[in-house]
Amino acid sequence: MIAFIFHLNIMKRIQILTIMTLVLTMFCACNKPDPIEPQPPTPGGDTTVVDDTDKIYQFSVLDGNGDSVSLAQYRGKVLLVVNTATQCGYTPQYTQLQQWYETYQDRGFVILDFPCNQFGGQAPGSYDDIHDFCTGTYHITFPQFAKIDVNGANESPLYTWLKSKKPGNIQWNFTKFLINRDGEVVNRFSSGYNMTKVEEAIEEQLGE
Repeated sequence: MIAFIFHLNIMKRIQILTIMTLVLTMFCACNKPDPIEPQPPTPGGDTTVVDDTDKIYQFSVLDGNGDSVSLAQYRGKVLLVVNTATQCGYTPQYTQLQQWYETYQDRGFVILDFPCNQFGGQAPGSYDDIHDFCTGTYHITFPQFAKIDVNGANESPLYTWLKSKKPGNIQWNFTKFLINRDGEVVNRFSSGYNMTKVEEAIEEQLGE
């Protein structure tokens, strides 16, 4: 009889232990932390902020259709910014400019042409008149933008900035500003400055 009672006590203990084990298992499962899901990559990949302060890339200009064009699209290029005219003694420089563009564009060289009528009224007419003349006579293929002022109350903000880097008002048509691959002004050339030396300066920037 005693042995039977002892056997029942053991069975009860086993049942109690089994129940406790199940309860602990359920408790742990309920309190298990949620798995950490991997976060998707940030859209666009690289989130590096580019600071264009004090670089030409901060500016936008108007194209011949009056649409805004950000100069940031020329990031990493060597640029020659030129104020031009179609009836100037220096207008034949378009021939040399186009030759440079054809020679160096594959190395990252771009000419930015800004017609300006402030000097002797030598860039008359509409954008279409000017562009038709330049493409028809000198066969230019580099970007030509809307007519602007480069001096005075209505001067383009781009030219305000250019002149702050190489001081002095623009004196005449075909003044040239050379911009390096970092968007910084590195040189300014007057209208009649030796074109061979201008080309040498361009080549120097392209080689860096």
